[in-house]
Amino acid sequence: MARDRSQSSDYTGPLRRLLLVAIALCLLGVFLLWRIDSPRVERFRAQITDRFVPGFEWAMAPVTGAVNLLQDFQSYQRLAEQNRELRSELRQMQAWKEAAVQLEQENARLLDLNNVRLDPRLTVISGVVLADSGSPFRQSVLLNVGARDGIVDGWATMDGIGLVGRISGVGQNTARVILLTDASSRIPASIQPSGQRTIVAGDNTAAPLVDFIENPGQIRPGDRVISTGDGGVFPAGLLIGQVASDPSGQLRVRLAADFERLEFLRVLRHHGTEPVSDTPSVIGPQLPELAREEVSQ
Repeated sequence: MARDRSQSSDYTGPLRRLLLVAIALCLLGVFLLWRIDSPRVERFRAQITDRFVPGFEWAMAPVTGAVNLLQDFQSYQRLAEQNRELRSELRQMQAWKEAAVQLEQENARLLDLNNVRLDPRLTVISGVVLADSGSPFRQSVLLNVGARDGIVDGWATMDGIGLVGRISGVGQNTARVILLTDASSRIPASIQPSGQRTIVAGDNTAAPLVDFIENPGQIRPGDRVISTGDGGVFPAGLLIGQVASDPSGQLRVRLAADFERLEFLRVLRHHGTEPVSDTPSVIGPQLPELAREEVSQ
């Protein structure tokens, strides 16, 4: 057995060396063939390419698939990295947006407090919100102003931008404000620019309903809602909010006041409209008695 193994090794060694030499010669010949710059050799190379390359597409398919898979994986890695960067930027932009909205609201409140454009007969007293009702069935807040400050039931309250509610219950040092969102709140209002009259009815949600509209087709989301002063409870021209539509199609009011951050409220001292006692002076100059008789005849 030892002799047979030695004989086989004697044959495999020279054959292996001969095979390596043949492969090296073939590779050298292919190298020289592709490096020779001659028209004949160029035509020969083209014939070889046309003869053998199309038949090796099946052999190149796994290599091509592996290359494409590697490229797709690298593209996926780049997309995942870009997605992480975009999410981080989105979080930063959301934080900046929230800060910008808060600054815009605060700036609007301060500007409105410094440049109030209301009825010159109105005077204002500011109060601090002490507490809210804390009840889902009653929307109200408590102010630190009361009868000692001349507060009267029914007076309107604002937060600097929009109408908040009305005084309902006055103590010596405190007063309770029923908010527009309360279910018992009903405010006569006008929708601009169409001039439609409506009632802003609270239903214990953040957006009160818009009821009793004559022509709903003239109302569009985003229209301004202001008080009309009907009934003599609220002054006219106070901003309430903007018209919005809920998912069910019901028209509501997106309130201008920031009900989530009620810190200071302005109570509008409003003693009602003055009654008209001399109607002829409003309509026109009074006629003399004789002229009046002639007109009647």
